[in-house]
Amino acid sequence: MATQSIRVTEIAEASSDYLLSDRYEALIRVSQAIGAHRDPQDLFRAMATELREVIQFDGMVVAQYDEASNEVVWHACQFCDEEGPVLQPPCPTDETVTKWVYERQMPLVVPSLRQETRFPTMTALLLEKGFESICALPLTTVHRRIGSMGVASRRTDAFSPDEVRFLTLVAGQVALAIDDALNFEASKTAQTALQRKNERLKLLLELNNTLVSNLQLRDLLKALSASIRPVMQCDGVGVVLPDAEGKQLRFAAFDFPKMTDEVHESKLVPVDGDSQIARVFRTGEALSESEDVDPMAKSKGVQSLCHIPLISRKRTLGVLSLARLAPIAFSLRDLEFLRLVANQVAIAVENALAYDEIAELKDRLAQEKVYLEDEIRSELNFEEIVGRSSALRSVLQDIETVAPTDSTVLIYGETGTGKELIARAIHNLSTRGKNAFVKLNCAAIPTGLLESEMFGHEKGAFTGAVAQRIGRFELANRGTVFLDEIGEIPLELQPKLLRVLQEREFERLGSSRTLHSDARLIAATNRDLTVMVENREFRADLFYRLNVFPVQVPPLRDRQDDIPLLVRHFVQQFSRRMGKVVDTIPSDTMNVLVHYRWPGNIRELQNLVERAVILSTGPVLRVPIADLRQQSAPPAVAAQKSGTLEDAERRHILQALDAADWVISGPKGAAAALGLKRSTLQARMEKLGIRRARAAAPSQG
Repeated sequence: MATQSIRVTEIAEASSDYLLSDRYEALIRVSQAIGAHRDPQDLFRAMATELREVIQFDGMVVAQYDEASNEVVWHACQFCDEEGPVLQPPCPTDETVTKWVYERQMPLVVPSLRQETRFPTMTALLLEKGFESICALPLTTVHRRIGSMGVASRRTDAFSPDEVRFLTLVAGQVALAIDDALNFEASKTAQTALQRKNERLKLLLELNNTLVSNLQLRDLLKALSASIRPVMQCDGVGVVLPDAEGKQLRFAAFDFPKMTDEVHESKLVPVDGDSQIARVFRTGEALSESEDVDPMAKSKGVQSLCHIPLISRKRTLGVLSLARLAPIAFSLRDLEFLRLVANQVAIAVENALAYDEIAELKDRLAQEKVYLEDEIRSELNFEEIVGRSSALRSVLQDIETVAPTDSTVLIYGETGTGKELIARAIHNLSTRGKNAFVKLNCAAIPTGLLESEMFGHEKGAFTGAVAQRIGRFELANRGTVFLDEIGEIPLELQPKLLRVLQEREFERLGSSRTLHSDARLIAATNRDLTVMVENREFRADLFYRLNVFPVQVPPLRDRQDDIPLLVRHFVQQFSRRMGKVVDTIPSDTMNVLVHYRWPGNIRELQNLVERAVILSTGPVLRVPIADLRQQSAPPAVAAQKSGTLEDAERRHILQALDAADWVISGPKGAAAALGLKRSTLQARMEKLGIRRARAAAPSQG
């Protein structure tokens, strides 16, 4: 009998040793599960599986107690085979097992829940789930207390002292895992906070850069809005500024990508109204809205707003508004940071407004400067016509007289005197000024094509007419046609021009359809048309029709008072074009330019000044006057020499004409031999009184 008792004891001890080894192996596996699982539900599901191998229980709960807020947070819950989200038990914190274990730091074993009276609400919940006994153990590390881990069974008195000791070891492992997770979350939260802080600091830096790189108000505000939106995790940003009268607020910038309908940049908000934006503008106090959202914004889906005043130098410039489509209110920390942002935006807005004001004043000053320059150039204020000499003033008075009429004007003047400018001034001052000003240089178009240029042609009218072409008179309908060098029009074309002037009718080349043109004609020539009429080179009837109101443009040598003004005008023009600063003209240089006779008139002066600006490397104008000095003597000396120079020029031209048998144009003509244009040679001949040697002789049969 004694031998049998010893045998039973040995078997029991062996069984106990076997169970103990299983439990320690389970503890190792629990430790491994803790290291292998990050998700709380997966972790505690694996723990429950491992522990059920060595301890019988039907439910497992892990909870954290926050002593500061006196709240219990349930992290994981395994009730048999039930799965789902962790629910907060509807019981007061003071009636939870978790708080009891947390405060006493000792295990709690309840053999029978039906006899437990300390935790009535929780006991009722557990009994409702079918549990009869529980064991709760504190979760504690060397650093802090965390909460509790509990196991429940549907059997009464289910947990022995050995099992409680083993569960205590498991609770230590779980406490370490939860402590690591909490530290990780705290580190992650701190990292997120640091990242957000860095983003906000970066935003302030970007605002400074935007402030420096943008001075146009609209571009500036759009750039600021686009920078603020992602950092503040909002869906829309707007900047509201008062109008010029200060009675209405207007959205000067609006950045809301998710708003699919129109952007309300034109929306006006009365300053004295009841809207939140108006109150913020009047009071200078920031406002955050999450419940009482503006109805207009709410209709667009906005659920949270905040308005920050833009204050600079104790003056409210406008309001910065942020909107969120999610019901996430702007925190006090957000408002504090947005005040810093608003300070930067206010500085930017103030600078942009000042820039706009300066630009407006600069434009106004430039306009006044242009007006004053025009007054200096001419008391009659003619565009691009520079001068104040009595000779020019007389011409401008003629222009003012004839411009309002529809009369034909014939402008006389040497080459380069600005006849086209006179014609354009007449057009601009006329009732046709808003319509087309069409010009045609009759000397620059081959004779065979001149009619087509004037009146147009139909497709196939002549070789090369591959498409229909509209003529200048048709283009200038209700406007003005300017025919320069009209003395070059061949005799056979002059009747058609006369018909246009008298009947206002013409036909395109290759067409029999009569067209009408209400175009005013302004003509110009550097030749003496009366001499051409006498020589039968120009029709008398056309001449009289053209010569209704003649205007004689004086040569530059007769406008010495205008030369300094012209020189300064061209210097400014070419300096600006070339990006140079030339603001000084030596007096001796100006004296030479004034007394030079300028055979090429204003065009020659313009070309000379352009060349001088090119040669000038500093602020002083360098004029190549070496070739001008001989003709730049005082007026008395120049008058003595003018006859000699003109005689020499006359002889030279006569020699070329004789050599060419008085043929002016063409490759073998006198103009080509002299290196001149046909019109230029004819002007020189007219100036020097050169006539064809055989003009009066009867033609030889």
